[in-house]
Amino acid sequence: MPRAETPAARTALDRDAWIEAAIGTLAEHGVAGVRVESLAKSLGVTKGSFYWHFRDRPDLLAAVLEFWKQGRIGDIVKQSRCEPGQEREQLNHLLAVYSASRNRKGIRIELAIRDWARRDPQAAAVVEEVDAVRFGCARRLFVARGMSEQEAATRSILLYAYVFGQSLMDCDRFETDLPRARSDIFALISG
Repeated sequence: MPRAETPAARTALDRDAWIEAAIGTLAEHGVAGVRVESLAKSLGVTKGSFYWHFRDRPDLLAAVLEFWKQGRIGDIVKQSRCEPGQEREQLNHLLAVYSASRNRKGIRIELAIRDWARRDPQAAAVVEEVDAVRFGCARRLFVARGMSEQEAATRSILLYAYVFGQSLMDCDRFETDLPRARSDIFALISG
């Protein structure tokens, strides 16, 4: 006869497990879907585990924003770092990485965060901070290629408009030579 599982036998969840579960829920159901009871149920634990790590739901939501912000900023800084003279290649790398279809979960999270930011000043401030770093990193690559600040700013906007725009569309359905189209787009953006 199997022994009944005791509370001590359950796997303890750390703060990051709650944050990751909240981000997954956010991507699927928006910020309104991030509820303590639902998360606890999906994780197979009691709400007491939640309150061990967070004061309340707003504390969790602030942690979600901070986790997302640090991840996005860390990633763009890493992805845009390059040796002098390699800026064009790095820009093409950025375009390839951020427009890859394998990043569907990431774009769902991005869209959920941006939707949340439309209604919440704290989320809006975090999105603005992340975007400032994104544009700043891209702009530095363009300036290092010899472009003016204005042209670099314009191309940075174009870069992210492409990355986010194409992630919302299924380009394979209307473009038969998508690799060629992407190559042409990359050339137009990176100059």
